[in-house]
Amino acid sequence: MGKVDGFLTTARAAPHRRVIALRVLDWHEVEHDAEPAATREQAGRCMDCGVPFCTHGCPLGNPIPDFADAVARDDWREAARWLHTTNEFPEFTGRVCPAPCEAACVLAIDGAAVTIESLERAIAERAFAEGWIAPRPPAVRTGKRVAIVGSGPAGLAAAAALNRAGHTVTVFEAAAHAGGLLRIGIPDFKLDKRVVDRRLAIMQAEGIELRCNTRIDDWRELRVRHDAVVIAIGAERPRELDVPGRELAGVVQAMDYLRAQHGVGSAIDARGKRVVILGGGDTGSDCLGTALRQGAASVMQVELMPAPPEQRAATNAWPAWPLVFRTSSSQEEGGERRFAFRTTRFVDDTGRLIALEGVRDDNEPVRIDVDLAILALGFAGADARGSVTQLGVALDGRGNVLVDGAFATTATGVFCAGDAHRGASLVVWAIAEGRDCARALDAHLRAR
Repeated sequence: MGKVDGFLTTARAAPHRRVIALRVLDWHEVEHDAEPAATREQAGRCMDCGVPFCTHGCPLGNPIPDFADAVARDDWREAARWLHTTNEFPEFTGRVCPAPCEAACVLAIDGAAVTIESLERAIAERAFAEGWIAPRPPAVRTGKRVAIVGSGPAGLAAAAALNRAGHTVTVFEAAAHAGGLLRIGIPDFKLDKRVVDRRLAIMQAEGIELRCNTRIDDWRELRVRHDAVVIAIGAERPRELDVPGRELAGVVQAMDYLRAQHGVGSAIDARGKRVVILGGGDTGSDCLGTALRQGAASVMQVELMPAPPEQRAATNAWPAWPLVFRTSSSQEEGGERRFAFRTTRFVDDTGRLIALEGVRDDNEPVRIDVDLAILALGFAGADARGSVTQLGVALDGRGNVLVDGAFATTATGVFCAGDAHRGASLVVWAIAEGRDCARALDAHLRAR
């Protein structure tokens, strides 16, 4: 452990964020790294517990006490080595992960966990700056060819691991640029796309081929031309709201709105409009920050459920994920939040959206004036129709791709990783599944 009494003498640092009045005027990243000395001090708060619950809480199983200790000792290169043993993309998780590791930290019992997420980001950025992260192509190729459909975090993690094992990997992406939702689903103020491009350039230099603007129409041909196929298409089918007026032009899905900000699809601009966002999760929060930066006249984020408690309930004991009231970086920038509200109807005036109607939990009817309603209600699963009909890939009861314990689908030589089979989840879970799928697929190919 970096400092024996660090957790007693050093308080948890608040996130290092730019001033609100300035950051809402641009699309640059909200958070930034602390000075190295301050980061080392925060790393020294890690107690190096005999049982590292943080590592258990992380889907990747990151060796958190090890890299925290290295940072506390000012050995950043050793910290980077530890971090990259389990995580292909710490520069992503250090920015957009909700940090289940911190929720499982022993210090979180008192609400002051080690700042693990910011440590990851600081280590990754130091490693890039020092040139420790560089292309390392495999010395030997196996001659096996793998096609990965989808270039989100699951597909990219699988590609990196399979390429490292010596297989020849091609990643197919329907969009104009690789990255999946990392690129078109997460706003720049949370994840600068130069960070994504930096990693993609390294992967290409290592021999991974990225084929963008390529939609797979013939899955059979793809399977014939490769020794194996990985489905990593995500779970982007949006959950719908079946109420009168849903068809009005001013009612849009959250991902369509966020994609439009990145130049994908029809333009959707909130400037000067009264915006209501239905859904209080991360996607809804991203829409809130986007609308504020576009210059919306007002923004309200509405949630179906009542507001969670300020502190853990007795039935929500550590180290389970704390179901408590949170304020995201976007929510602290402005806008109104309303809870326990169910939308029942969108109201129009000669075809133009002007209001939504709903009821509170006490059944009191409410009308809210609105020009742009954004549905951030979550996702209903993957759109795997092509692989299902052409390859015989089976789906589970929720409409996700069915896999066995080794990520193999019901079609021979076809595997699946990430949201496409587990449903919409976290970036860190997608990376973990991409790695695990690659390990299973590597064993499959070597056994042939």
